[in-house]
Amino acid sequence: MTDEEINTEILLDHYRNPHNHGQIDDASEKLLEFNPVCGDTVQLTIKIDNDTVSDIKFIGRGCSVSQGSASMLTDKVKGMKIEEIKKINEEDIIRMLGLKLGPSREKCALLSLNALQKCIANHEKKAQGGN
Repeated sequence: MTDEEINTEILLDHYRNPHNHGQIDDASEKLLEFNPVCGDTVQLTIKIDNDTVSDIKFIGRGCSVSQGSASMLTDKVKGMKIEEIKKINEEDIIRMLGLKLGPSREKCALLSLNALQKCIANHEKKAQGGN
C-alpha cells in the first residue's frame, strides 16, 4: 500500500469509528461550525481546566473528510495547552491527514479546526472579562 492509501484507510477508520464522539454536558465552550458549500457540520464541546483541554468531543454530519478529521483533531488536542493549540494551522491539519485534497475537500478537512479556533477565542474573551 502507498502512504496515501494508508492515510485514506486511517481517515476512513476515524469516520467509521470516531474517537471523542458525543457531547460534554458541562463544557467550557460549545460551538457549531457549518460549511455552507457542502452542508457538513461539526459541533465541538470542550472542557478547559488550567488552560488545558481536559476533554473534547464532537458531533456532526457530513463526509468522511470532515468527520474523520474532527475525530483525528480531537485526539491530537486532548491534553494540550491552549497556547499550543493556538499554533495549529491549516497546513498542520492537511499534514495530519496525509492526503492530497482539492479546495472543496480542504474546507471539509478544516471545519473542525475552524470550530476549535473559535472555541479558544471565545474562551479567551470570557477569561479577559468579555461576553
